[in-house]
Amino acid sequence: MKAVMKKNRFLAALYQYRVAYVYIAPFFILFTIFNLFPMAYGFFLSFFRWDGLSAMHFNGLNNYINLFKDVLFWKALRNTLFIGIIAHIPILLGGLVLAYILNSKLVKGQNIFKTIYFMPMVTSSVAITIIFQNLFGFNYGLINWFLSLFGEAPINWLGGDGSLIKVAVIVMFAWKWVGWNMVIYLAGMQGISNDIYEAAAIDGANHTQIVFRILIPLLKPIILFTLIQSTIGMFNLFTEPFVLTGSSWTGGTNNGGLTLMIYLLNKAPQGGTLYGYASAVAYVITIMIVIISVFLNTVMADKDPMGGGKKKGRRNRA
Repeated sequence: MKAVMKKNRFLAALYQYRVAYVYIAPFFILFTIFNLFPMAYGFFLSFFRWDGLSAMHFNGLNNYINLFKDVLFWKALRNTLFIGIIAHIPILLGGLVLAYILNSKLVKGQNIFKTIYFMPMVTSSVAITIIFQNLFGFNYGLINWFLSLFGEAPINWLGGDGSLIKVAVIVMFAWKWVGWNMVIYLAGMQGISNDIYEAAAIDGANHTQIVFRILIPLLKPIILFTLIQSTIGMFNLFTEPFVLTGSSWTGGTNNGGLTLMIYLLNKAPQGGTLYGYASAVAYVITIMIVIISVFLNTVMADKDPMGGGKKKGRRNRA
């Protein structure tokens, strides 16, 4: 009887708000077709061996087992983490410094500088990569030409033993994202009331204390957001190393520029037809992004040093 009553109330509420449900239905329909279904089907496909044309064959966990046995996968993972971790240093610090300078009113024409620093994000990645390919060129590269002025021998940045390919990718990756972070940090700084800074100054706080004890703690949620966003961009890194290495699906010499996304697309659909294996790679990357995001949220979460919200409430009542 209770189940029938709940069902009737549900149907009555559904009919009452039918107009609202009709308006929001297109989003859920499109989300189900173009997002939810591909994600679920990709996970389903990761347990099969399929070349895209012939019949699918159940493969169990073999795709995941073979993935972790592949030396190239671990090479791509090391390259991706190395590029991302090193590049995050100038991305975060550079973005904070640039945002602080623009927010301090020391520079005139802030909108011009914001546009200039944000331009890499809206410029074609392929065009930018070609420019950097010329900058790091061996025979006619601008960097080697500059080094020659000091009597240094030219460096084969994009060749040689492949160890310096990551340097070029790091420079380009950091240059592209620092402006994006700067705009986000600047918006966060402008949202902080000047009364907070004035109160700190009245209490005797110096400039350094204001920055590290007021500004950065208040920006912590925004810093966390940019960290997670940059992490996703790190695991999706493809165009820059691919074009820098001459459209190589192996990441250039000794796989020096091989990233996880190049590794994935080399399996399917660009370099091969191992769609089940590529789906397993995609889900492993997704799991790593989720783990890192949860870790960052845990590390940067605000914690009550006295032991939790309930105790704090009791202290306040006391």
